[in-house]
Amino acid sequence: MKRRNEPLRRTGRRSPIPMLAMCLLAVVAPVFPASLAALASGTAEPKASVPVAEFTLANGMKFLVVTRPAQATVMGGWVAHVGSANERPGITGVAHFFEHMMFKGSRVIGTRDAMRDQEIIADQERLQEQIRTEYSRQRERYRKGEIDDPFSPANRTPELEKLEAEFQKLVEEQRGLMVKDEFDKIYTEAGASGMNATTNSDSTIYFITVPANKIELWFWMESERLLQPVFREFYSERDVVQEERRLRVESTPTGRFDEQLNAMFWTSHPYKWDAIGWMSDLKTLSMADAQDFFTTYYAPGNLTAALVGNITVDEARALAERYFGRIPPSGKPVPDIVTLEEKQLAEKRMNAECDCQPQVSVQFHTVPFEHKDQYALDVVQSLLNGQTGRLRKSLVLDQQIASSASAGQQSLRWNGSFYLAAETKGEATPAVLEAALWEELGKLQKDAVPPEELAKVKNQIVAESYRNLENPFFLLLQLLFYDGWGNWKYLNEWSEKTLAVTAEDVQRVAKRYFTAENRTVASYNRKPGTAAEEIPTELAGMPAPLQQQVMAQIRQIRQVEDPAMLEQILSGLEQQGAQVPPEMKPALDAIARAAREQLE
Repeated sequence: MKRRNEPLRRTGRRSPIPMLAMCLLAVVAPVFPASLAALASGTAEPKASVPVAEFTLANGMKFLVVTRPAQATVMGGWVAHVGSANERPGITGVAHFFEHMMFKGSRVIGTRDAMRDQEIIADQERLQEQIRTEYSRQRERYRKGEIDDPFSPANRTPELEKLEAEFQKLVEEQRGLMVKDEFDKIYTEAGASGMNATTNSDSTIYFITVPANKIELWFWMESERLLQPVFREFYSERDVVQEERRLRVESTPTGRFDEQLNAMFWTSHPYKWDAIGWMSDLKTLSMADAQDFFTTYYAPGNLTAALVGNITVDEARALAERYFGRIPPSGKPVPDIVTLEEKQLAEKRMNAECDCQPQVSVQFHTVPFEHKDQYALDVVQSLLNGQTGRLRKSLVLDQQIASSASAGQQSLRWNGSFYLAAETKGEATPAVLEAALWEELGKLQKDAVPPEELAKVKNQIVAESYRNLENPFFLLLQLLFYDGWGNWKYLNEWSEKTLAVTAEDVQRVAKRYFTAENRTVASYNRKPGTAAEEIPTELAGMPAPLQQQVMAQIRQIRQVEDPAMLEQILSGLEQQGAQVPPEMKPALDAIARAAREQLE
């Protein structure tokens, strides 16, 4: 079996396929088994019946099990209830950084000499403490105007160069002791596949698929990296994360603007920085910061594991107690997020020029996960979105002023937002698109949604979600995401509340949240002298935010210069294709075409 994720992990970048799954989860509704015939006729409400067994170990770690005897595999994963919202200025990006560190193995996995490895780590930290002192002096020089960049190689002092040279010798010695990607290799040799992870504002999720007869290996491996974590290659991996930031944010047409727009949208809430973190924090993040973060947030009481496949609840419980039960509970409580978002009192606006197609986005503050208004806002999203949605019909087909238009409600754990986005077509300008988007919201506020349109949208939501239930991969991810947001049982409670939404509810939330003083508008005009980035034909009609995320993956592929890596990417795309719903197939085709062109 090919280790399709290994080459990307070497450079600190994850496979694009699971990331597309993450994008999908952000734009599709939850899944529920129901009679599609009944949904289509509108004669019956779907009843949630996902059979999830739940148990909790003595140390506080929770387990969710969905038994599917017909499968030959088990999809296993776990979620740490920690994301970028749990960070603070000075350590932004640490939650995502830990996603990288958790693939380094354990004290005994990944090295040929565990004792010397630990000695090197201690010596490295001693030198890094001196390097941090030097950078503190560099920042002081920067504040006084003596240098223009405290991190520029051109501004390094002789002492700083000496310390970094000593540190590099330790890095080389440690590399000589390492067994590269041993954690991945152990899984692969046992027939496992798809090992990956993702970090968002509220949680960090790890997952993999293993043969059913190798499930005990999963329990040992996953508990081992929690019981005996190792911060091996901490500082070199920190450099990898910085490079990932350059690729994901700084090298994309709108990346830096989007980041600043997010910081402007949130006034007080820690959602104001992205999961990748600020570059100045990534350059100074210390092992002491990381160890404190791990002790606080990776304790068993802050973790939930989920298993979907050929495993019984009794088997899962016995193995969980044997392996994860070894992890001692933490006496350190997990801090709550206490900072509330200040009410926006006036419109915020950003005007930017970039090497991009002219476009506009409009955001509104709304509600967090499981708020009573979330369900009506989800229906509003579906009324506006999709091939038959109001935005495409009006802006793309009728007026022909936009090449794409989309909307989305994002109810996160602590807070939420609603966005509208569109890209121009022909001679249209961002201002024209903004007016058209505002007009569509006005219609929702003034006129009740016709009963047949409302019924159609609600039935589409549930029917599309039901189709995704057949894929155990997406079921696993939803269990982990919803638990990370606060309640996995949302999976079994969502349908009834969504189908109860009325036309009056839609009108009420439209009036409450879509106001001028509650909006943040970003207009992107093409920078003079630049040409718009060509969007692959496969992505035409795709919602703009998702289109941008796929383009970010394509840009990364276009920078890969290792033919073997590109072949691995293509192999992974082919193998993962069966797990992706039809609506995501164009995205995979576009990524595959980019990989083939780069390989040629």
